[in-house]
Amino acid sequence: MLKFLKVLFIALIAYGSAEAQRRQIKTIVIDAGHGGKDPGTSYGKLKEKNIALSITLKVGKLIEEELGVKVVYTRKKDVFIPLHERGSIANRHKADLFICIHVNANPYSSKIYGSETYTMGLHKTEENLELAKRENGVILMEENYEKNYDFDPNSPLAHIKMANYQNAFMKQSLDLASKVEKQFQKSGRKSRGVKQAGFQVLWETTMPGIYIETGYLTNATDRKILESEAGHEKIAEAIVKALKIYKEEVEK
Repeated sequence: MLKFLKVLFIALIAYGSAEAQRRQIKTIVIDAGHGGKDPGTSYGKLKEKNIALSITLKVGKLIEEELGVKVVYTRKKDVFIPLHERGSIANRHKADLFICIHVNANPYSSKIYGSETYTMGLHKTEENLELAKRENGVILMEENYEKNYDFDPNSPLAHIKMANYQNAFMKQSLDLASKVEKQFQKSGRKSRGVKQAGFQVLWETTMPGIYIETGYLTNATDRKILESEAGHEKIAEAIVKALKIYKEEVEK
């Protein structure tokens, strides 16, 4: 309960100051999902942690070159970063945006493919809830995780409670998420749309944030893109085009 009140208090303070400063995007924190002892999803030799890092570094480089915005990475190499620390990095740097990059998988069907971009929110489908539970389950890999989280990663009620904490930034997050999915479509990718789920990594941040699932390793079409440098570049370019449009609209 005390941890919840602390996070809520920080969010309220941030929201008050954010309205005055939100017109300029100065700092973006990019989070490459998983890492180190946590490989994420995999297919053969392909591991989510490596793909996410490759795309993240490309996104960051393009942001600096094309948007002139400061970029902070939660990780730039293959290391394990606790979920609570990823959000803390964004908060410490007073980021204007928080972007998480991941790779998806579906153990039940190889036919499902395409990108999905999530924001914090109530779970619209059981599939979204299961994804959030799977990603938040990384908490259990952390040492002394009970001290860092007032949260049970296996509890649907806990995920729903988390979703309510980020309402202050929901509009901005949804706006950016929809722009990312639109750019994926323009680049020739299949978009599975904007969705909402209770990701711990988004919950602990005090700024708009999105969680991008760049494609399904379990699908042959997506895998061709996810396993190549050219595919990573294509994904990164689409994300940065969306960020550029979002930035221009916000700063008008």
